[in-house]
Parts: sequence; structure tokens; C-alpha cells
Amino acid sequence: MSIRFGIIGCGYIAERHLKHITDHADAQAIGVFDVLSEAAHKLAGDYRLRVHPDIDSLLNDSQIDIVSVCTPNGSHAELSIAALKAGKHVLVEKPMAICPNDARAMVETAQACGKQLYVVKQNRYNPPVQAVKQLIEQGKLGQIYAVNLNCYWNRNEEYYKQSNWKGTKALDGGTLYTQFSHFIDILYYLFGEIENVDGRVGNFGHQKWTEFEDTGSFTFCLKQGGIGNLNFTTCAFRENMEGSISIFTENATLKIGGKYLNTIDFQNTKDFDIKHLPASGPANNYGFYQGSMSNHDKVIHNVIEALHGREQIMTGAKEGLKVVEMIHQFYKAAKWINLP
Repeated sequence: MSIRFGIIGCGYIAERHLKHITDHADAQAIGVFDVLSEAAHKLAGDYRLRVHPDIDSLLNDSQIDIVSVCTPNGSHAELSIAALKAGKHVLVEKPMAICPNDARAMVETAQACGKQLYVVKQNRYNPPVQAVKQLIEQGKLGQIYAVNLNCYWNRNEEYYKQSNWKGTKALDGGTLYTQFSHFIDILYYLFGEIENVDGRVGNFGHQKWTEFEDTGSFTFCLKQGGIGNLNFTTCAFRENMEGSISIFTENATLKIGGKYLNTIDFQNTKDFDIKHLPASGPANNYGFYQGSMSNHDKVIHNVIEALHGREQIMTGAKEGLKVVEMIHQFYKAAKWINLP
């Protein structure tokens, strides 16, 4: 039996969802909605989908089993909760929400309505991430000593001017929510929760375009032992430079690197080197810049299999909530720095 999808929000990421839904043998796209009618009609286009005139029309469509929420960050909670209350399962894009209270309300609503709430965290599928996850689960790394995250990307004026929500506190939320929530997710996925966070942020190169930081540096402790740091910026000159996690443990030193956590850049291990990794998929290409790895096909497949009871979900609602809470920890601890 096909899992039938509706899509709310009809931008680039919605196109990724729609492509992989229609390519899947056990899935079917039913209808779409966007507050911009032109965007909805464009996405529906060749797929001959119904364009719903308003949100209630889509949520009341009895043919739809699950709703993909692909809207600006700040609207994820409200739309997901409405869909859950309408009796739909929900697949929500990252970040799940831009404050912990909203994310908790989403989890509670899903539980109360007896519906599934899934979160898109496609970088978990990156082959190097899966390889390191397996080493951790097998106990081969031993004690974790230190974890260093470096996220050095470029987001320029054109990026922020291409929409009316990017760069705003209310709908974008901040750099850690939009650009680097995948890195925080991988930190949680591999090493668990954090504590004793301290750090500094500043808006050094994007004062005209964003209402929040473009650069930050944090230290923290892993609850399971070891220390960590996070360094990030969207001020890399002209292009993305690096997205990496360096791991120092009792039995190995590893670096998951490239620009999007898609390569093993360094390894020195106690006789368990990572070998013969499958090739990573391409990064999401937005024209004049690139984002995280494009593993939406795997996300959609996992959601369909989970709804059929054949697989465990890769990222459920409670894990999505943990990532929002961790990002909130960083921002709560941040001291604001200004240039002289």
C-alpha cells in the first residue's frame, strides 16, 4: 500500500521531497500548498498534483497520510501541530523548531494524537558518519577524549536577499538553526548530550542582512565524558571551506571532513581503519552556493519503511527535540562580541 504525501511549502527542498516521493514504488504525492500560489503551481507542474487553495484544504484531504513540512524554520511548529491534529503523520524539515518549547509541543501533540512525527536529518546517512557510528557502537574507539566541530561556510548578500525570511530572527532563527543544525545533530547522534557550555558569537560580516550572529566559538563537555568545541562562521571568503568533526579517543584519531561531513580526511586507529566506503551523494546545489549532503532519497525511504513497520526511523521527534535543546544551550551560553 502506498504512503500518500502532501507537501506544505514549495521551494527547493520541497522539490527534493517530491522527486523522491514520486520515484519511490511505495509512495504517492497527492497535493501541495504554498502561501505563494505561483510556487505551488510550479512545483505541482509536471506531476499533475492538486494545488490546494489553503492550508485547511490540504489538511482535510482524506487521501493524504503524511505531510512534508518544507516551510521557513519559524513556521515548522505551528504547521506540524496543525497537521498532527488533523490526523496526519508529519515529516518536518530541519530544524524541527527554533525554540525548545515549540519542539516539546510538537512531540506532545504527536503523542496525544497517536501520529508519527519525523525530522529530516539527512547527514546521518553520510557513509563516514555511519562508519564512525558503527565503531562507537562496537566499542572500538574506547573513551572519547575530545571532539572538535569546524563549520566554515560562505553565505553572501545574494543568499539572504533571495527570500523575505532568511536572516530574520522570527523565521530563520540563527546560523546554528539554518546552516549548522546538521552538525549539532551529528554531534548528538555520535556522542550524546552536552553540558557546561561557554562561548562567544558576533555578527561581523552580515550586519546588513541578518538579525543574528554569523560567527561563533564554543567549548562544552560531553555528558558521557570528554570535552568539545564548536567553531563556525558564514564569513568564509567567496565559498564554503570546510565542515568537519575531529575525534580524539583512546584508540583512534579520526576526522570526518570535506565540506559536508562526506569524507574521511584523517585516520590513525588501533588496527580498524575505515575502508571501502560507498561514495557519498552530491551536496544540495542551490545555484550560487551548496548546502548539506543530499540524502533525501534515504530519508523518504526510511519514513515509508517506518510507517509500514519494516524499519526503525532514523530521526524521530524526541531526537529532533534533543538537537533543538542543544542549539538552545549554545545560544543561551553565548556572549555577544562586537568588532572595534
